[in-house]
Amino acid sequence: MSQNQRIDSTYVVIGGGIAGISCVEALKLYTTEPVLLISESPIVKVVTDIKFYTKIATGFKVEDRNLQCIENTEYIIDKVIAVNSIEHIIYTENHQEIKYKKLCLCTGATPKLLDDKDYVIGLRDTHSVEYFQSIVGAANRVLIVGNGGIATDLVYKLNGIEIIWVIRDEHISSHFLDAGAAEFFSNYLNTQQSSDKVIKRFRYSGERTSGAALGPDWHCGAMFGNHDGKNVIIEYKAEIKNISKSDIVRVELTNGKVYECDFVVSATGVTPNSNLDIRDGTSVDIASDGGIKVDWKMETSLSDIFAAGDVCTVDWTSEHWFQMRLWTQARQMGMYAAKCMHFKHINETLLQDFCFELFTHVTSFFGFKVILLGLYNAQGLDKKECELLVRVTNGQEYIKLVLQNGRVVGAMLIGDTDLEEMCENLILNQIDVTNLMDDLLDPNIDIEDYFD
Repeated sequence: MSQNQRIDSTYVVIGGGIAGISCVEALKLYTTEPVLLISESPIVKVVTDIKFYTKIATGFKVEDRNLQCIENTEYIIDKVIAVNSIEHIIYTENHQEIKYKKLCLCTGATPKLLDDKDYVIGLRDTHSVEYFQSIVGAANRVLIVGNGGIATDLVYKLNGIEIIWVIRDEHISSHFLDAGAAEFFSNYLNTQQSSDKVIKRFRYSGERTSGAALGPDWHCGAMFGNHDGKNVIIEYKAEIKNISKSDIVRVELTNGKVYECDFVVSATGVTPNSNLDIRDGTSVDIASDGGIKVDWKMETSLSDIFAAGDVCTVDWTSEHWFQMRLWTQARQMGMYAAKCMHFKHINETLLQDFCFELFTHVTSFFGFKVILLGLYNAQGLDKKECELLVRVTNGQEYIKLVLQNGRVVGAMLIGDTDLEEMCENLILNQIDVTNLMDDLLDPNIDIEDYFD
């Protein structure tokens, strides 16, 4: 390739994860002007099978696809090494210079690894999962560190293995669940799945990419170890003190206990890939969590440079929405960033997207559908001012409504509750339900009749 090959594009998106591809696909709906994707890998994450549970809450699958299979998309497989924000030029590893008018950074995040050893696996991208699946079949015992969605899903999906689950909290899945919901799921920790539940999915092979998070179906069905049966031991309020290996991996915990295992899985969160080299004497504002700060229009502190997904940190607040680095938010932010880029380019007034009116997340834990709405765990509220309405049917459903001043501000719906639309409407409309408290979760009363 010739030195300093020059390319011009109106819109440029860096990153082939959920946020980046969602941004590119949305831009193609808004404009016929050139849109260019820069990805380190030919394999990208594409959202498919979108299902709307409410006006805002969506569930979807994520597929690995080769860039060549995505229609009408101009792309470069290369690594960005620097940006000149004044001249609006991107520099790549392969000596390409890309001139842009609007740029969106969707470079994702990197897992926080406990230790950079081959027996400590950080589950973040497709390659790490494939490596994990290639070695788990010979394992008898694995130690999992972390308490988020991936760790929880892994505990459920692993079969024929002994699992030591180390969490620093007082109950499992504390990022998503309260203590009551954690108790609801406790009966399913040691549930074995049959081998006919294994999901086969076509895979592409490609270069390792940084930052592109796994999709919600990352586990590809049940996974089997080499142990007779399944046994889960949870170490609460504990962290890793030391990891060493001779013949077998030895893990010492802060509570004094020592475990031996075949390998350690690190699922302890991520660090945004925000270390962008700006070659013009300016710098981009970084938040305390390492993310690139973005305003309500998803724009960074540098003009015409936007960011979306795990790499960014929102520098604005919303009454019933907050940021978590989730697949659903990566998609929402990527699509909204496209709108913001286009509206600024054509100099039109922009209104913030409706999806930021309400936090929503659709997932599944231990085989149950889970829908989280609004301030589902009373995030940011004075707990003394909140009331909780809870209905539990063992083995079927766990429902919790969070109320403040007689109004529903959050909901946690586990199982097939069919209450998500009602809860979303109650939160968005801020209807005073003080006189309906006894009826809201009564299974014999159709509460929506009150609002017809």
